[in-house]
Amino acid sequence: MPTSKFHTLKPSGETSYLLVINGKPEGPYTVEELKDQQIKFNDFVRSAEMDDYKEAHEVAELRELLGFSTQHIIPQYFAGFDQRLLASMLDWFMIFCVFILLGFIAILLVKDNQTQIIIAFSLLGIMPLVKIIYHIIMESSAKQATYGKQILKIKVCDMQGERISVGRSVCRNCAKLLSVLTLFTGYLFSFFNRQQQCLHDMVAKTLVIKDRLI
Repeated sequence: MPTSKFHTLKPSGETSYLLVINGKPEGPYTVEELKDQQIKFNDFVRSAEMDDYKEAHEVAELRELLGFSTQHIIPQYFAGFDQRLLASMLDWFMIFCVFILLGFIAILLVKDNQTQIIIAFSLLGIMPLVKIIYHIIMESSAKQATYGKQILKIKVCDMQGERISVGRSVCRNCAKLLSVLTLFTGYLFSFFNRQQQCLHDMVAKTLVIKDRLI
């Protein structure tokens, strides 16, 4: 939906929202006007600052002003293997670029060839560990996704669609070793279940979901 259809601020300074009525976006409406529309917690809304439509109870301002409570949304839209693979490739590419930069700086600072080789192999050796730590931190963050996943608009959640804890993120990413040790067949599990979970997702009880679209 083009942002040009929004009048982001009403004269009172309130944020305005488009409201989906009978499958079509109407508005924009202020919060008071949404009240007049007798908006329900599961009606879809969107402001100019939002990337996509959300149910009203998912928007903090509307929860506070309209008295909605946060509802658990059972995930229905799951990221496919191709999306997950591409996100992983993007993450590897970004991490590799960072390490190439570090290696280049090290070569400039260190003149001894043997030391340069040791540094290069050391950087290559710790790259997988850095990637695991990166996944643990990013997937348990408020974004629930690495930068690769964010680009593709997919994220990691628990079975109720909620943000996972650091502990569960550690479990999930360590369990990836099982998917690798089974000659990568653990990743192919996603083709044989409706929620498209890989083996490590099943172990950690997590899902990889994509944004809901209207």
